[in-house]
Amino acid sequence: MVKVGDKVIVIAGDDKGKEGTVTKILKDKNKVVVSGINIVTKHIKPSAYNENGGRVQVEAPIHISNVKLASEKKETKKAEKTTKAEPKKTAKKSTKKESGDK
Repeated sequence: MVKVGDKVIVIAGDDKGKEGTVTKILKDKNKVVVSGINIVTKHIKPSAYNENGGRVQVEAPIHISNVKLASEKKETKKAEKTTKAEPKKTAKKSTKKESGDK
């Protein structure tokens, strides 16, 4: 279960692999808004509030199935095998040409 303020990692989409914190949850649409993820450019029409209008970058919601909770501990790499593998032995093919009598 993802809650507001949780650190999450995006596992699918254009921002795959990025981390951010959940700022908003849209339960009815099964989406979350994550800070710094899924930035879109929104065109604003001039109005009394914003006289010039223009383009504004906003964080768009991302589906909740495309994020997972970031664990507190870092993932450790598996220990590599220390045994040395023996080189494969292959038989060499002879390159002599056979001459046939006619």
